[in-house]
Amino acid sequence: MRLKIAHETRYSFSEPVRYGLQQMRKTPKSYRNQKVVSWETSVIGGKKELQYEDQHRNTVELISITPGETELLLRSEGEVELEETNGVIGPHESLTPLWLFDRQTPQTKPGPHVRELARSLHGREGLDQLHALMSAVAKAVKYTAGASASDWSAEKVMEAGKGVCSDQTHVFISAARLLGHPARYVSGYLMLDDRQSQEAMHGWAEAHVDALGWVGFDVSNDQSPDTRYVRVATGLDYAGAAPVTGTRTGGEEESLSVAIEVAQQMSQSQEQ
Repeated sequence: MRLKIAHETRYSFSEPVRYGLQQMRKTPKSYRNQKVVSWETSVIGGKKELQYEDQHRNTVELISITPGETELLLRSEGEVELEETNGVIGPHESLTPLWLFDRQTPQTKPGPHVRELARSLHGREGLDQLHALMSAVAKAVKYTAGASASDWSAEKVMEAGKGVCSDQTHVFISAARLLGHPARYVSGYLMLDDRQSQEAMHGWAEAHVDALGWVGFDVSNDQSPDTRYVRVATGLDYAGAAPVTGTRTGGEEESLSVAIEVAQQMSQSQEQ
């Protein structure tokens, strides 16, 4: 399947910006199951200073905001070809050692609720255990749009019993690590069945399984990723895979709007 993606991020500032830098992780890479056919980034109100790979092999674009601007527009678009692998990504190939993904972070820090969730799955092993964990998290944390806070840890999400995809993913990652599975956060694009337009990128988890390597688990949809999913960035948690992070001086109050469109690109034979 070939997907066509357009992602626009617009920042508006109440006062002119004196200085600003943004790190952008919105560029997918080619892997075993996905091939980037084309991808382009454009910037209005700033310029791309450089591009590099971070410690997780994510493509990072460093964007400077033009001094005196009150608006920054970041637009990424392209096409990606996907093949079905039942969520299996394959062996660990990053320079980052696999053991690093056993380490909990402030966002994945477990507490009594997460530990109890992990203990409930001790009778299972390997891939079966992880699929059971995905379903258990989906049951314990109901997907609820807008029900989240930036300072929520996995334990706070469990206490609330609701959250968005990043919250559910942090709970899964926290429990998977407790169960002995290296795990990481994935940000990317998902083609939805009911609409093309979206207001945010999607988030899911990957856990490392012996003999298979990395395998994806999307708690929000209780399934492993298929050809509707485009992987963009990975990290120990959301902070390491966030689409845009940065700093600035000036600008005062900021407003943000995001517009994403993901649709299947039809071949000429399909269009006829």
